[in-house]
Amino acid sequence: MSIAVEHIATDQPPDDSKARDLDYGWQSGNRVQLLENGEAYFPAVFEAMRDAQREILLETFILFEDKVGHELQGILIEAAQRGVKVVVSLDGFGCGELSPAFLRELAEAGVIVQMFDPASKTLGIRTNWFRRLHRKIVVVDASVAFIGGINFSADHLGDFGPEAKQDYAVQIIGPAVADLHHFALAQSGRQVRARRGWRRRQQRPSPWADEHGDGMVRLIYRDNIQHRDDIEEAYIHALSQARQRVVIANAYFFPGYRLLREIRNAARRGVQVQLIMQGQPDVLLAKLAARMLYDYLLKDGVVIHEYCQRPLHGKVALVDDEWSTVGSSNLDPLSLALNLEANVLIRDRAFNQQLYQSLEALARDHCQTMPAKRKPRLWLWRLTVGFLVFHVMRHFPALASWLPAHKPRLKPIESPAHDV
Repeated sequence: MSIAVEHIATDQPPDDSKARDLDYGWQSGNRVQLLENGEAYFPAVFEAMRDAQREILLETFILFEDKVGHELQGILIEAAQRGVKVVVSLDGFGCGELSPAFLRELAEAGVIVQMFDPASKTLGIRTNWFRRLHRKIVVVDASVAFIGGINFSADHLGDFGPEAKQDYAVQIIGPAVADLHHFALAQSGRQVRARRGWRRRQQRPSPWADEHGDGMVRLIYRDNIQHRDDIEEAYIHALSQARQRVVIANAYFFPGYRLLREIRNAARRGVQVQLIMQGQPDVLLAKLAARMLYDYLLKDGVVIHEYCQRPLHGKVALVDDEWSTVGSSNLDPLSLALNLEANVLIRDRAFNQQLYQSLEALARDHCQTMPAKRKPRLWLWRLTVGFLVFHVMRHFPALASWLPAHKPRLKPIESPAHDV
C-alpha cells in the first residue's frame, strides 16, 4: 500500500509573513515541573497524549523501535484513530534506522509523519551529520508542553543497564505553552495565526491548568538564519549577572571562547561555579575535548565534577537562586553553531532549588571531582594541542557558517520503503 510520509528540511519558519521571525518573550504564571530521566518523563508525556482531545505535536532527534518507541507508536496511533491531529517531526539522522513498517503503521492510522533532511547511506555510511533537528518538544492540546534533552528511546531508563543516560526535561502548564505550541506549529510547516490571535485563543481554560504557577518562562532557540546565537547569548548574559552560584551540567562541553571566558570570569569574582561533565561518556571524543579546557578553568577556581555512574546526557544550568535553563542544546560546536535547538529559560525560585538539589546530589554521590592543582603528564604536548584546540573552538562558529545551510522545502514521499 502506498502512503505519504512528508520529508521536511527547514532551517527557518515557513514562508508565512506572520511567523517568519519567531521571537518569544517572558511569560509569567506558569507551573514548571522537573522531570528527571525516562522514569519521570515517559509516564508524564504518555499520560498527556492518552488524554489528548484535539492535537499532539512532537519533535524528537531520536526515536528507536524499542519498548519506549513501540509504546509511543501505539499511543499516537490510538490518538489519531479517535480523531486527534497528530504531527510527528523526526530527524533524518537520529531516526534514520526506523523501519518502513514502523512508519507505515503510523501513517496508515492518520499520523502526519515528517522527516527532517533524510539521506540515503553512501557506502553504508550516513552523510547527513550536520545541521540536525536536535530539539525534543511535545505539545498536547496547546495546554501542556514538554521540552528537554530526553529522546524516545529505552536508553533513558535505568533498566537499560550501564549505558542508560542521565537526563532532564520539564513539563510546563500555563501561558508559555502558547509559545511552544506556536513554535512547534511553525517549525513543522503547519499554518499558524498571528501572535495576537493565537495568544488570545490560549486564554481558554485548560483541563491541565487547574491552578496557576509562579514561574516565568521564555522559549529560546537557535536556527541557521535569524537566531544563530540566541541560546549562547542567554548563557553569557546569565553568567555575567551571576553573584552567588553557577551549576552547569552538560553532556558535550566545548563552548566558544566568549562563553568559556564568562564562566572563568564568574569564578574569578567569587561566584561558586560548578561544572558537571561526562565521566563515562557515550562519545569518547566529547570527554577528551572537554578535558582540554580543564586547566584553563580550574586555575581560576571553577570546580569540575565528572559524573561516573553512567553516561550524562543532560543540558541544564542554573544561576544564583532564580534563573535556570533546560533544553536540547549542548555547549559544543554542533549545538551552538549547527544544530536546530530549543531551550526554555525559567525564573522560578522553587524550580531553581529543585534543580540545584538534584545536581548537588549527583555531584556529591556519583561524581569524582577534578583536583584544583593537576600535574599533567606530557605538559608540552598538552599545551600545544590545547592551544590549537582552543583557537579552533574560538573560530568554529565562523568556519561552520561556510557550510551550506538547508533550504526550506516540503517533499512528499509516496513510499515508506524510501531509505531514510
